[in-house]
Amino acid sequence: MPMQPIAPYAMPSLDEEITNRVSWRLDPDRCALLIHDMQNYFLTAYQLDQDPARTMIANIDRLRTLCHELGIPVIYSVQPGDQHPDRRGLLADFWGTGMSDGPDTEVIAELKPEEQDIRVTKWRYSAFQRTDLRQLLGYRNRDQLVVTGVYAHMGCMLSAAEAFMNDIHAFMAHDAVADFSREEHSIALKYTARRCGMVLSTDQMLEQLQSTVVRAGA
Repeated sequence: MPMQPIAPYAMPSLDEEITNRVSWRLDPDRCALLIHDMQNYFLTAYQLDQDPARTMIANIDRLRTLCHELGIPVIYSVQPGDQHPDRRGLLADFWGTGMSDGPDTEVIAELKPEEQDIRVTKWRYSAFQRTDLRQLLGYRNRDQLVVTGVYAHMGCMLSAAEAFMNDIHAFMAHDAVADFSREEHSIALKYTARRCGMVLSTDQMLEQLQSTVVRAGA
């Protein structure tokens, strides 16, 4: 079933009733970056030269570049194509059979994974469900997760919530996720900020990661 077109919309800003309840700070020695479901199948719904996709892609790339420079693990969640009905389960009732094997399953060219990046095969909304993401983070001694990608109020928000329930500090980049609409995008930001994580801008995340490295080298 093809994705329905998503109309362009302006990125929500952090002053729209998005108030963080905690004051966590990103640490490059503790965090990992999750690039969630940035596959051709999902991104065909957007006009990639307009917001929110344009800004989201650019900001994920900025975060990924710095993470590579600092040795921070970069993890891609990717859904497989041609899922057997027993694997697809109840998702089929809401979204049909999903993507086919081939180009649909590939990460968009702008964010193509590099050799050192990690791929997690994902079967449900949350990147933690039926995957070894929790074990991967534990193996790397990471208890912070930066969440980026699509769709904000579904897989991104639920991955952040499940990180919280596994005692992992979740950070959502408000301008490095996108959704079906600005309203649903804002819902994800507000819920995360109030219930399970920190919502920051990409600029704030980059500043925190870079300043920690500068202080450590001083």
